[in-house]
Amino acid sequence: MQLTRRQFLAMAAAFGAAAIVGTPLHARSRVPWRERRDLYPEGVASGDPTADGVMLWTRYPLKDPGKVAALNVEVAEDPAFQRVVAHGVARVSSAADWTCRALIGGLKPAHEYWYRFTDAEGNGSRVGRTLTAPAEGDNRPVRFAFVSCQNANFGAQNAYRRMIFEDERAAPGDRLGFVLHLGDFIYEIVWYPEDRSKGMYDRRIRDIVRYAHGEKIADFHIPTTVDDYRAVYHAYLHDPDIQDARARFPFVAMWDNHEFSWQGWQSQQRFDGKNYARQTRKVAANQAWFEVHPARIKTPSGSRDQFNPPRVVDTPIDHFDDAGMGQEPNNLAALASLTGYRTLRWGANVDLIITDQRSYRSEDPLDLAEADAFTAKEFPQLVPQEAQEILDAGRSYNQGKPPATIRWGDQDLPNFTRDKPRKVILGATQQAWFLQQLKASKATWKIWGNTTATLDMRADPQNLPTGLTKPWPGAGYAGFGGGDHSSAYVERAEIYDFVEREGITGFATVAGDRHSFWAGLAAKALPPQKFEPVGVAFVVGSISAPGMVEAMEHNFAKEHPLRPLFLADNAGTAKPGPAVNMLLHHGVRSCLEYAKSADMAKARAASNPDNAPHVSFVDMGGHGYAVVKASRDALETEFVCIQRPIERASGNDGGPLRYRVVHRTPAWKKGERPKMEQRMLEGNAPFSV
Repeated sequence: MQLTRRQFLAMAAAFGAAAIVGTPLHARSRVPWRERRDLYPEGVASGDPTADGVMLWTRYPLKDPGKVAALNVEVAEDPAFQRVVAHGVARVSSAADWTCRALIGGLKPAHEYWYRFTDAEGNGSRVGRTLTAPAEGDNRPVRFAFVSCQNANFGAQNAYRRMIFEDERAAPGDRLGFVLHLGDFIYEIVWYPEDRSKGMYDRRIRDIVRYAHGEKIADFHIPTTVDDYRAVYHAYLHDPDIQDARARFPFVAMWDNHEFSWQGWQSQQRFDGKNYARQTRKVAANQAWFEVHPARIKTPSGSRDQFNPPRVVDTPIDHFDDAGMGQEPNNLAALASLTGYRTLRWGANVDLIITDQRSYRSEDPLDLAEADAFTAKEFPQLVPQEAQEILDAGRSYNQGKPPATIRWGDQDLPNFTRDKPRKVILGATQQAWFLQQLKASKATWKIWGNTTATLDMRADPQNLPTGLTKPWPGAGYAGFGGGDHSSAYVERAEIYDFVEREGITGFATVAGDRHSFWAGLAAKALPPQKFEPVGVAFVVGSISAPGMVEAMEHNFAKEHPLRPLFLADNAGTAKPGPAVNMLLHHGVRSCLEYAKSADMAKARAASNPDNAPHVSFVDMGGHGYAVVKASRDALETEFVCIQRPIERASGNDGGPLRYRVVHRTPAWKKGERPKMEQRMLEGNAPFSV
């Protein structure tokens, strides 16, 4: 859709950005420029590209908080700025933490551009590179990367270095169009080196930030003000690999939990099993996020230059509606301070529909103290699936006739959600919007950018042999909790039933949060219920945050009888093998066979085909990124897994790879079921397939 100049100016104001309209005339830059990266310490970035424009960003801090500076913004078709196509001015001030956002319009579709910022004295930022999206009818394939979970406190961001290295060497048609960041851009929980003198696992603690107003919880620190949240973003943006990636690729960003609070939900923080009303911190977190990411997200104030946070007070939230939304006015105002869900279109083949999994969710019943009764030290990590399903559904279970108790071994434990609404993640308003976007999409692939995973994590402890440990107290399969859509059975079923009912094809989910690589089929239920896939789903390993395998290497007792289900001590490697991957894919019998014979073929032959018919690949210890190629004929998703990123790689390639595997899904027609093919291109991951 072609916008008028007035419409474009109004859009820029709503996004809190300066409006700069491109021109078809090319001219050499007349702005004196010399690079002074020290004056722009957090670099440059671009985001949310469309077919005719993109949002640009930088930070230019001044020492005098009372000053306002004007920066020249230039966009060119060449890195030497001999063919400048857009030029304008953007302001920076202390009210916006010296950041500026410029919305550029009037650009060509599917085009490469360079941009820079310059102050009145000719001191310039580094030069950034960006790209626009293909026009809506353009049938060319779309390539993008998706990432999540970067922890600069005790990890290195080598995945970005690898991504840049490969993209610079790719043919122009094979380069990435954008990077989708699915949350945990920062980790707000920070350890200072003195908090854990021996480090975290095999990792050293980096002294990246000290909170001026922070609060200490256990042995870590959390931000409490907007300046604290800003400080941790600054620390992350000083990482050279993060900064270089943002300068090379347009980013499309969405927050997950750590941008606000580790176990937070709505505007509440949760520590030691208690909820704390933190409306002021939620607004502070939203403001800092808005100031750092060049996203097409509207500010509530409509200000062109700054966030203008609403005034809220930390007030207990006592009343929740049937969708689990806390009705306390300060909670509603805090959540309304920034709305992140949105859609972006790339040519004929991709509609990206991005949702917010944290701001509107209800409390997870598995987080409550009453849920602890459904765990047992003999069965670490495992929760009976039937309990997960009953607790998730609340009073809607069994067509409104939930049981008063849930059987667990020889006990009948109270069903503490029988009078409560079912668990909600998207919230009523966002879910209705999401379904409407799915239905209205005409793109070949409707890609759900969900910051949390949708693929079930489960195992079959009912198949453990007698005598290994006490009998599994559950009725059948076990889940792993997690609080994502893998255990939000009712809400996920509503979405998948809608996809099925409306005949929506090309439905795919890309997700993060789980610190692991997953590929599989999207289905609302697994055996013994009917298994009916309606789409495909992927989860990307973390950029640098530790995953389950790393934690188990250090914490899982060697004498525990179920250790072979999680770690393979006979894998022939310096560290135990990730048997948990095999558990999630093939079940307990495969793990026990491998522990006995160390024969992978025999182990896979012992697979329980009903445990995970939806899973094609799983690696609970993988780090790296994923690349999607979406064409009219197929969706290909490639996992690029790097070595564990304990320290920054010395070379410019990000270090050696563990493996590279691609999952191909041919386009399917209405009434057909999606199918997935897999090819290992480099390295190996024997426990994952």
